[in-house]
Amino acid sequence: MNPTKDLFPLTENHNRRKFIFNLSKVTAATAFLTMPFAGNAASFFEVNDDVTVGQIIDKFIGQIAGAPFPSTVDTLKSGSRDIKVTGIITTMFATIEVIKQAIALNANFIIAHEPTFYNHADETQWLANDDVYQYKAQLLKEHNIAVWRNHDYIHSLKPDGVGAGVLKQLNWGAYLKPELGNVLVLPTTTLSSLIAYLKTKLSIGMLRYIGDPAQSCQKVLFLPGAAGGKRQIGEASKIKPDVLIVGEIQEWETAEYVRDARAKGDNLSLIVLGHIASEEPGSEFMVGWLKSNFPAIKSVHISPKNSLSFM
Repeated sequence: MNPTKDLFPLTENHNRRKFIFNLSKVTAATAFLTMPFAGNAASFFEVNDDVTVGQIIDKFIGQIAGAPFPSTVDTLKSGSRDIKVTGIITTMFATIEVIKQAIALNANFIIAHEPTFYNHADETQWLANDDVYQYKAQLLKEHNIAVWRNHDYIHSLKPDGVGAGVLKQLNWGAYLKPELGNVLVLPTTTLSSLIAYLKTKLSIGMLRYIGDPAQSCQKVLFLPGAAGGKRQIGEASKIKPDVLIVGEIQEWETAEYVRDARAKGDNLSLIVLGHIASEEPGSEFMVGWLKSNFPAIKSVHISPKNSLSFM
């Protein structure tokens, strides 16, 4: 059996994910981004509409129950609401490399899922004298680029926009059991085949795991991103999955719990995907939303890729 092709049928539960759109790859943009920045790069994005950053933000949060939230990290990290949008980049992290690609494409609005300045609240006072922060902030200011973090709001969609994007990427929508929580009931497979499938579908070169590669897996607790040790352990304790799949962990929390659970005799394995790999399809989800709601404005997803290398 080919674990990356035959293990899971390409089925979707469209009724559960009404916010899912058919996310097309922007072939021209992808090809362009592999080329050195050219002098006529600005021609890629042409302004076809008179829309501001604030109007796009308001349109998105307008579909969220209880929004706008009185307290949220989803604020502008640079630029202003009044900037007229020439093009949009969606990404997990507004890295310096992503910013430079936005400049080359004449895109002046970046929608990032995670922090821009290295802490959850994007507090910058502690970085005031740091040259890396200064370079990044000045680059954004010089090119009048707005960066908006869309974290709390996209996670508050019903269903969760990030989770929906990841399930679409994995072709796992039909296996979701929302009445059980963040649970998927997959066709029975081995842990090794499950790992191979995840690596292929999420473009992961290597990942970490705990468990017996030959173990039979069917019931999955899926917590992408950084849910935290208490939530990961608490839900695993309650749900009793065959395997817990997470984005990232504190190694001294969840990994140690799973190790002890296995020593006790529990049939519990752990797969750690990495934060970016586990949530990036949610940023691609945003491209679909933008194309549906603001079709006249060019938008493209740019992956920051993993910040870590393996050897």
